[in-house]
Amino acid sequence: MSATEFAITLDCANAAGLAAFWSEVLGRPVDPGATEEFAAIGLAEAGNGTPAWMFHQVPETKTAKNRAHVDLVTADLAAEVDRVVRLGASRIADLEEAGARWTTLTDPAGNEFDLVAQPAG
Repeated sequence: MSATEFAITLDCANAAGLAAFWSEVLGRPVDPGATEEFAAIGLAEAGNGTPAWMFHQVPETKTAKNRAHVDLVTADLAAEVDRVVRLGASRIADLEEAGARWTTLTDPAGNEFDLVAQPAG
């Protein structure tokens, strides 16, 4: 027996607002019925190879670095970083290691994520 990816869940102050940001980043619509307390992207299709994204309102603010984060791959790192920054992300660092290049950012709620340059090939 094994587990299968179902959803990526992010805590935030306004679930519908953060879902709108990630909807633009991912190019996937926010599911109907989004509220400040809960919103989702792709919940009906979750478990079929593409995880849903869920957003839950919590009373506390983020205070420390995430212990886990999302990595998204892109064919044009510079253009995608510029695009998500225009959407509301904040750029933290540009990094390169062992031939891999990525940029660490935070979403509007402060959750870290990486945009990774697609390897040439």
